[in-house]
Amino acid sequence: MQLIGKVAVVTGGANGIGRALCRRFAIEGARGIVVADIDSVRTQEAAEEIGALAVQCDVSKEADIKRLVDEATARFGKIDLFVSNAGIAIGGGAEASDSEWERIWNINFMSRVWAARHVLPQMLARGDGYILSTASAAGLLSSIGSAPYAVTKHADVAFAEWLSITHGPAIKVSCLCPQGVFTDMLMHAGAGPATTALRPDAISPEEVADFVIRGLAEEKFLILPHPIVAEYVNRKAVDHDRWIAGMRKIQAKILAGSGGTLM
Repeated sequence: MQLIGKVAVVTGGANGIGRALCRRFAIEGARGIVVADIDSVRTQEAAEEIGALAVQCDVSKEADIKRLVDEATARFGKIDLFVSNAGIAIGGGAEASDSEWERIWNINFMSRVWAARHVLPQMLARGDGYILSTASAAGLLSSIGSAPYAVTKHADVAFAEWLSITHGPAIKVSCLCPQGVFTDMLMHAGAGPATTALRPDAISPEEVADFVIRGLAEEKFLILPHPIVAEYVNRKAVDHDRWIAGMRKIQAKILAGSGGTLM
């Protein structure tokens, strides 16, 4: 996909990766861009910066996502690219409260299901469309210190795979899986102690956007701003037990405060 003349919707578009994508889509010549975010003030600021449509949207609510699709379609006539980018991170494991599990599940995963539910019909009717989901390397590997993040990101990747298998090649699907990115999520360490280990190799949201543009042009399923992630995935596939043992060692280093590289 080339963005020139296209209409793109980006959730979580007021900050971080989402905002960098909106800016880059504008540079690439998108005909219409919809910036969607729960923060109405920053959403309006981000939209005004690039002449986009601002839509306040809480992706944890299906009704908001339906309204987002309806407003974008009413304004621009169609949606060519829907980017499910909004996400959160929390720490913990089985002890995390049900309410926290439900919150991250709805934001990181069900929002993808609801977006597909409401945008796919128009794409299928045209026989053309693109869905991009921002998951994480954690969706291919794991996340030390945060079971909810690892689980929801794995689910995100699995659903994107299913969409591509079921509706491709007419509907294109890509899954963005970066490691550390200098966003509020990383800097505030929302996902737990592992975020410290991600910072040395972290990249900017603008660098992620560069990879996304190339990935969309090549219509690649996995977009990996940190290419080393592909090597880690291969190691995991070849010897799962050895990979888990390696992750345990990394976890021990992180908890001991000596850092380490996630793999």
